[in-house]
Amino acid sequence: MRIFKYIAVGVVMIVSASTLFAETNEIETQYRRPSMYSVLVSRTDQEHSAKIIDEFYNIETPSQYNNHDLSIKVVTVPKKGTGESDIDNWLKVNAIASRLVGKWFDRDIFTGECSLDLVKHRGLYNATEFDKELAARSARGIAMLEDAGEDLIGNTFVLVHEASYIDHGKRSKVAGGILRGLGLLAGVALGSQSLVDMGDNLGSITESIKGFRVKFHTRLYRLVWDDEASKIFYTQMWTQKPDEKKKMAFEDGRDTFHLEYIGEVTSSGSNTSFLGISEKHPEIMVRKACTRAIDDNIRDLQSNFEVFRVKSPIMAVRDGVIDVPIGMKEGINADSEYEVLEAVEKKGKISYNRIGTVKPINGKIWDNRYMALEEGAPGAELACTTFKITSGHNIEVGHFIRQIK
Repeated sequence: MRIFKYIAVGVVMIVSASTLFAETNEIETQYRRPSMYSVLVSRTDQEHSAKIIDEFYNIETPSQYNNHDLSIKVVTVPKKGTGESDIDNWLKVNAIASRLVGKWFDRDIFTGECSLDLVKHRGLYNATEFDKELAARSARGIAMLEDAGEDLIGNTFVLVHEASYIDHGKRSKVAGGILRGLGLLAGVALGSQSLVDMGDNLGSITESIKGFRVKFHTRLYRLVWDDEASKIFYTQMWTQKPDEKKKMAFEDGRDTFHLEYIGEVTSSGSNTSFLGISEKHPEIMVRKACTRAIDDNIRDLQSNFEVFRVKSPIMAVRDGVIDVPIGMKEGINADSEYEVLEAVEKKGKISYNRIGTVKPINGKIWDNRYMALEEGAPGAELACTTFKITSGHNIEVGHFIRQIK
């Protein structure tokens, strides 16, 4: 359904996508990203929950997504066993879907005023051309508007995380004692006090991290932005000036907007290396453990659910290989396979055509996991992953790659 006809006359709308890929230097740093709102469910009976909450606030949105966080970042519940029905109820009661819509349009809760500045910015539109097309009410202008809804607002995701603390305290103390012993033996054998000190320091760190072993359960939802939702919003709720009637239409009609459940995953809670972190900063250990676990879940969700997979821009092309700024954090290994996509604009709408495939080159896979460089992980010094072109031709900077399951 064409939604242009539902927009009130005089509304200044978003702009053309026709110049989205006009300049190579723009492509290298700017492209259409999905948007993400990440929230933590914390249990008051969970040991170390306060530490996890503190560090959750410091975890950044992955660079392949736009930060669409709301003011609510942490939800505290009194007991273990928060189920899917509880989460769904919280999302509904707190009208999270409508809040996400409101943020897309910079909606003022006091006046009801809306803006499309955020959509323009994230969509990389050319304002002049789009305004011209809408003023003429052309088919091209209508297509541009629909494209923004489908490719931007409709790619807004909610991730609800719940952390579980894993107590390996006894094992940590044993491991710490072993490291101290090895350091002492090596120091005596080689006459080196530094080896003794290193063993003692590593032993202390090993014991101190026993409270920082966590696994995360993550549920994924997507904002529904279909013809019905957009029609109601534009005809009944959109306004560029204070309007009490439209303000109340949005408030009273918050249940117009909803989220669809996509799926869920749980991280393994496996060991995270804390090399490179001083025992004087246990908060960094907590942050690293939490970040790694959440990154693992995002990676698994991308692998399991195509709708959540991201497109990454090609940064360089040379001699049958390409460079792309993604790596082990996104789950890349020597067996991974990606398709190459070309963005095509037709009558204002952007589509992506497959033009080839690539595979990462073993030994040139970037370890971009959180603090991999500090722990001295192989490949952490790279700035991208290098892929070999396995099929296709005319692959250029500005094209994209996307994981093939």
